[in-house]
Amino acid sequence: MSVIPNPIPARMKGLNRAEICDVNFSEFVKAWNGRADARPAPGDAILDGSALDARGFRELFESQLISRHLDLMARVLRVQNKVFYTIGSSGHEGNAMVARLTRHTDPAFLHYRSGGFMAERFRKLPATAGKKLDPIMDSALSFAASKDDPASGGRHKVWGSKPLWVLPQTSTIASHLPKALGTAVAIEAGKRLGHALPIPDDSIAICSFGDASANHATAQTAFNAAAWTAYQKLPAPVLFVCEDNGIGISVKTPGGWIGNRFRNMDGLDYFAADGLDLASGYADVQRAVEHCRNTRRPTFLHLKTTRIMGHAGTDFEIEWRSIEELCAVEATDPLLRSAAIALESGLMSKDEVLELYEATRKKCFAAAEEADRRPKLDKLADVIAPLAPYTPDKVQAEARRADFAQKRLDVFGGEAKLPENQPPRHLAIQINNALHDLFAKYPETLLFGEDVAQKGGVYTVTKGLQKAFGPRRVFNTLLDETMILGMAQGFANVGLLPIPEIQYLAYFHNACDQIRGEAASLQFFSNNQYANPMVVRIAGLGYQRGFGGHFHNDNSITALRDIPGLVVGCPSRGDDAATMLRTLTALAKVDGRVSVFLEPIALYMTKDLYEPGDGQWLTTYPKPDEAMVLGEGRVYGEGNDDLVIFTYGNGVPMSLRAARAIEKKHGWKARVVDLRWLVPLNEDYIREQARTAKRLLIVDEGRHSAGVGEGVLTAIAEGGLFKGTHGARPFQRVVGVDTYTPLAGAAFLVIPSDDDIVAAADRLA
Repeated sequence: MSVIPNPIPARMKGLNRAEICDVNFSEFVKAWNGRADARPAPGDAILDGSALDARGFRELFESQLISRHLDLMARVLRVQNKVFYTIGSSGHEGNAMVARLTRHTDPAFLHYRSGGFMAERFRKLPATAGKKLDPIMDSALSFAASKDDPASGGRHKVWGSKPLWVLPQTSTIASHLPKALGTAVAIEAGKRLGHALPIPDDSIAICSFGDASANHATAQTAFNAAAWTAYQKLPAPVLFVCEDNGIGISVKTPGGWIGNRFRNMDGLDYFAADGLDLASGYADVQRAVEHCRNTRRPTFLHLKTTRIMGHAGTDFEIEWRSIEELCAVEATDPLLRSAAIALESGLMSKDEVLELYEATRKKCFAAAEEADRRPKLDKLADVIAPLAPYTPDKVQAEARRADFAQKRLDVFGGEAKLPENQPPRHLAIQINNALHDLFAKYPETLLFGEDVAQKGGVYTVTKGLQKAFGPRRVFNTLLDETMILGMAQGFANVGLLPIPEIQYLAYFHNACDQIRGEAASLQFFSNNQYANPMVVRIAGLGYQRGFGGHFHNDNSITALRDIPGLVVGCPSRGDDAATMLRTLTALAKVDGRVSVFLEPIALYMTKDLYEPGDGQWLTTYPKPDEAMVLGEGRVYGEGNDDLVIFTYGNGVPMSLRAARAIEKKHGWKARVVDLRWLVPLNEDYIREQARTAKRLLIVDEGRHSAGVGEGVLTAIAEGGLFKGTHGARPFQRVVGVDTYTPLAGAAFLVIPSDDDIVAAADRLA
């Protein structure tokens, strides 16, 4: 443990512990009475036996002081409504050593107590475009939620910087660990593929988190996957930095738990360093960084820190922590140790330390006052601008681009074997053909998941892709959806184009936050500086004739509908699947978007529509220059207004069959509208189709609550279309029941059927 030569006196009184810590520093320096050595030269070791030289220590100390005074400033100005975030870095300032010993091109995914790291990393980059980067001003703008905040544009207080390769994290309760590991894996995969990385080939990924977060299931997922890569000798240069302050908000971590848990974990190389003492901790941090960079192995750096001034400005520790304990913790303040080193080494006098301390305070408050004067987000359009960027002309041009004719011939084996020259095929085959086309078009495309390689997935949809494009581009993963989506983000971070597969829709819910809280939020919280372009393929929905039960017949897409910025497409036939995949991939390439391609399992092999052997659900393959416009539906029975049926997925062939029966029974000609795009719903298109309808049916194979059908009804109602000159337009909704799907024939009691649609039409008569 770090030793402070002149311990501070315990200050028992006072609720404002931030103020007490501030006073502690000044009085400690004033009272220092140790012997000072001769002033060291810039390149001299700061203390005997230290790996840190005088210049390096001075800069690290300055970074620590910047971090501390940003915390103090936030606590003071919070009550004036000039600052809107007070989770601080006090006690963690030693993470500045990690920043100094790594590069600004090492992608960093940071814990929210990373003020010291950020202040130090700013030194890594020279002046840009004639303007020197300023860690104090940039941080102040973020604290103040200013539009000028260079990290998020005022959307959140995040540690982030495009020039410094710090990717913004909004909640660091372990959700960022999978994508950090994924980025490390992607660095090595990119090199093997010959992909031009946006960072040096020997870069490492840095990921910091607290000791409490290390216990989270998502963290355990990342540690396990890291060990899994090491076991197979697959390079994964990730530096996990566990900043152990012994507490999570108010819950103490058992003493020695982190060391005991990770010291002997096979496949995770363990290093420990004292983050409270720059002189003694520096060499250990250096060893960990160099080990990770040189061996390309997952590395765990256990960095000892403390936490003073509480979890955040609203955390009054005195309410739940004894005063004696608070005083003991405050006595371990790393800034006191750094001040002692500066004084003991002769690098600085007491007056110089105090002058630097107060000058840093002045800069932080001046920056905060300036930030408060800067404009804030005050228009909804500005708030959501980076959430879902969409340039339709560019996306369509990219989706229709077909300048890879020779590559197609090589992949498919000649002109006669091109898929557009084959007879009509079912959905699974046309998806497979479309994936072959996309891999030929985009050499940076990767496809991975459970069983997708040699087997080609549970339903053979990806069969032949690995043989055609090799195991570096098509490969199996461990059985862990969280890590599959974490890896996808990692590949996207280095410029690759991932198409991960989630085997069943129910399995997505295990890992939903990797899309909801991480991938889909990155453009929003980085002000569109970073993106996670990907197309996530998910097999799902019901109607497998009762086979497999709930986990293979999950008909709820509610979780997907609740993710801002996400695009969800759901084809019901093969030609639509191909043109939709082209658009989704172009959307990822051009606008950096995250999308889900929801594939109805029951329609994979469907050939017939009305009668066995009619082959009416087989389709020809669209030529490579054809693509579907985002939001565009497909209409069957154009001009038929007696009854309009809105549906998607399995509901499309069901509704077409039901429409025949309804016409025979009631004489109504029905128009069936396949929505195709489920998130976001094209509300204008829905209203256009509903405007002339005499009757409406919404067929939603999802559940009664929070399904797509609710969105369709809302769009129609908000368009005023349930009111007319001849009274309200009658409608019915045909949906699943709010229950899990059972086995066997009982499954058909809870999901819609052809007969249910006909019965609903009867109620409209």
